[in-house]
Amino acid sequence: MGLQRALIIIGMLIVFSSCNEEKTQYDILIKNGRILDGSGGEPYTGDIAINADTIAAIGKLENALGKQEIDASGLAVAPGFINMLSWANVSLLEDGRSQGDIRQGVTLEVMGEGSSMGPLSDSMKKEMKEGQGDITYDIPWTTLGEYLTHLETKGISTNVASFVGNATLREHVIGIEKRLPTEEEMQTMKNLLRQGMEEGAMGLSTSLIYVPSGHAQTDEIIELAKVVAEYGGMYISHIRDEEGGLLEAVDELITISEEAKLPAEIYHFKASGNANWHLLDSAIQKVDNARQKGLDITTDMYMYNASSTGLNVVLPAWAKEGGHAATMGLIENPAKRKKMMDEIDFHVPPEKILLVGFRNKALRHLIGKTLADVAKERGKTANETLVDLIYEDDSRIQVVYFSMSEDNIKKKLKLPYMSICSDAGSYTNEGVFLEQSTHPRAYGSFARLLGHFVREEKVIPLEEAIYKLTTLPATNLKLKKWGALKEGYFADVVVFDPNTIKDNATFEKPHQYATGMQHVFVNGGHVLKDGEHTGAHSGRFIKGPGWGER
Repeated sequence: MGLQRALIIIGMLIVFSSCNEEKTQYDILIKNGRILDGSGGEPYTGDIAINADTIAAIGKLENALGKQEIDASGLAVAPGFINMLSWANVSLLEDGRSQGDIRQGVTLEVMGEGSSMGPLSDSMKKEMKEGQGDITYDIPWTTLGEYLTHLETKGISTNVASFVGNATLREHVIGIEKRLPTEEEMQTMKNLLRQGMEEGAMGLSTSLIYVPSGHAQTDEIIELAKVVAEYGGMYISHIRDEEGGLLEAVDELITISEEAKLPAEIYHFKASGNANWHLLDSAIQKVDNARQKGLDITTDMYMYNASSTGLNVVLPAWAKEGGHAATMGLIENPAKRKKMMDEIDFHVPPEKILLVGFRNKALRHLIGKTLADVAKERGKTANETLVDLIYEDDSRIQVVYFSMSEDNIKKKLKLPYMSICSDAGSYTNEGVFLEQSTHPRAYGSFARLLGHFVREEKVIPLEEAIYKLTTLPATNLKLKKWGALKEGYFADVVVFDPNTIKDNATFEKPHQYATGMQHVFVNGGHVLKDGEHTGAHSGRFIKGPGWGER
């Protein structure tokens, strides 16, 4: 009896001790979620604790309490998503809430495709001011770092980062002339790029299909890329041709990476135009071969079979060399106008070119129609209608080109080095944003990945999709404490229902938010709560690998 009584007393002491064990209190406790940590590994059930802006603990936190607690039972918990190609640079000036992307789980907008919001000269500021459309804003910054700091100070719900665009460097130093830089001009561009890297830029970007970015020859880009390599940054490019010259354009990017000795990424990797779809396999093989040689070549993509850019891209190259003002002058010359119309190259037919954005309000009744529709209404050829519209609108005109293969989208998504982007702004579906149409990718690219391609089509498993949205791009960008669910990392965390997350935007009605995202935390700030935006502005300017080096 003595031994039995002693055992009972010991048991009671253990129970008493465990009942009185002190609980650890955190600011936020997300409980019982299906954790996908970004690594691509198997998900597991657990809890995440957040203090201030940091993930304080992760796992089965049985003795944890939260000042705010969220029961994530049945929901997925993941790192915040990274948008590798964002055009939110102007939309965030108008509305810092970044609603279209936040409601999909995007917590970092990476901007600067070919052109960036700095460095700016006085003449560039003047032109930017004069070129503003429905959204108007002051330009109190000059450098790229000052712009990103301006956003942070103004108040944004998402983190922001940017590349330095070679088009911006060229315009700052050379203008929009198509010529080689002098030695002095080259040195000035390098100095401006160094400043951008030291201010926190991610690297150098080009957009070689456009003026003046495409005026740069390969050797010029290599010389600039070598500057970025000194700081550990990367080169990223809308390559010179995504159509018949795709393979040569991929070769150019690989050459730049090899010669400058830095990582390189292909923006929105694709083979555009039905006649070129078969080139994708060879393009992938080129990337794979380069990676096998030890080159760090990666890619990103959006989740639709249609691209969006200017109607002017189908004009012959000579008609665009001097920029938009020069194009307008050429249209006013009857002989040049006729030559321009005769040499238009439709990589997709006019019935597959959807008009979505006009500067001239008198033309906005055409939004939602195809170029073929308008040509028929006007009783003119598609070629003549195209040139007329550009002149009447005094802009490049934003359109959607239905130019890609759905099968190729699935093939690309399976690539182990493929990240995800929107290639769009992040809008609110009200106010000034409704003055224009847009591509549905602005509201749905990330939700479409998780809903359509993961849940419905089962192209890749959920844990792989989360890796492509988080750890993969964070690693490529060399971000040290973002892109994963780990103790000590910044608390960019999303909670969503994998069974219901869905893109609702369509080409006919693009201004529709995605659904299924329940909670979004940015640096510990609760930005989306129970599916609704809280108005919190906890976003920051995320600095690249060269920040602070002088």
